Amino acid sequence: MNPAHPSAVIPRPARGRRVARRHEARLLRAGNPALFALLTIGRLTGPIRRLPKVGWVVTDPVLSRRILNDARHFSMLGEGGVGDLWGQLFGPEMAAFFGGSRHAELRTLGRDLFTEDSARALVDRAQGPHHARLRARLAAGETVDLAELVRTTSAYTVADLLGIELADDAAARALFDSAERLAALALGTQTSTALPAETIERAKGLVTEITGGVAEAYRTGGPDTILGRCRGVGISEELARGLATLLAIAGTETGASSLTRTVALLHDTGQQHALLADRSLLPGAVREGLRVTTPAPVIGRHIAADAEVGGRTLRKDGRVMMLTYVADNAAGPFDVTREYVPETRQLWFGAGRHLCLGAAVARVQLTRLLETLLADGRPWQVVSRQPARRVLVPTYASLVVRSADH
Repeated sequence: MNPAHPSAVIPRPARGRRVARRHEARLLRAGNPALFALLTIGRLTGPIRRLPKVGWVVTDPVLSRRILNDARHFSMLGEGGVGDLWGQLFGPEMAAFFGGSRHAELRTLGRDLFTEDSARALVDRAQGPHHARLRARLAAGETVDLAELVRTTSAYTVADLLGIELADDAAARALFDSAERLAALALGTQTSTALPAETIERAKGLVTEITGGVAEAYRTGGPDTILGRCRGVGISEELARGLATLLAIAGTETGASSLTRTVALLHDTGQQHALLADRSLLPGAVREGLRVTTPAPVIGRHIAADAEVGGRTLRKDGRVMMLTYVADNAAGPFDVTREYVPETRQLWFGAGRHLCLGAAVARVQLTRLLETLLADGRPWQVVSRQPARRVLVPTYASLVVRSADH
């Protein structure tokens, strides 16, 4: 029993870990069965192995980071790289962006928008009012669907970064839903990143929905917005549309996944009580939530030149997939007291020149949500949950919580 909460029953650690593993597996299987199968096989393959019809798979975090840092031998362009997908939607200019100097230029120019201080200001501005309402509703004994909440807040945050105005929560949800449907069109690309013509047409329709406000924001956005900076450095409006679409997916679907799943992990393992007793564990809880959920569970690269990795020869024009979910989870189950694991570092954000620019935003979003749930000093209870089905990033379609003291 938690001394501060005598009415709260804390799950036994072993049972809590089993419950958490079961719910995580259910999310993976329901959301993306092909991904679930690949990750299951990946746990048995060893650090690096070639699989028929898939290519090379890597489950070792050190080897994964080596590949992601090696831009000479491994590329985002060509079969197996995400640049191949975006090039099919937006043309050669967008494809070239992933491997060209403009990518480094824009990352450098936009870096100050993604510092820890900037991330805190952004999240407090875009999500603060929603968190205040969440705290009030929980204090009043209401149930709240956190999956619905984080879909909305994630969309507001991305729109703020881009400089796009969203009229209301319905518009925010529409943005999130379109981004989620667009990402889902990549289901099945474990064997090939070449998209059928009909899929490309559907994707372009969703891009139109996502980027409806881009033209205005591109023309009028100031230097404190991504689109304003794109205009300022001469990036074309069409390329800016592609970048806005990329950010919409990266900033909504992956963020929402880690937020709800970490809340569920803390509940299922009983480790929310450790946070209630010692708030200094919060940074570790955030790091562990991102490690265990790994919202980018697979990262692909095209093999641009023959390379020796882990005693294997990876031949040019093949593909290699870093199973980051397997690599990260090999460190052990969710544990808010776990020390920093140098082998994984922050592999859940990638590595190298394409390390997720929004890493600080993701950490701050999760921190602020957990601070809100912990604010009144009471544990929360998961009333009901439903996994999302046929999504690229496994997540909860619904995660309804309430204060356990009500």
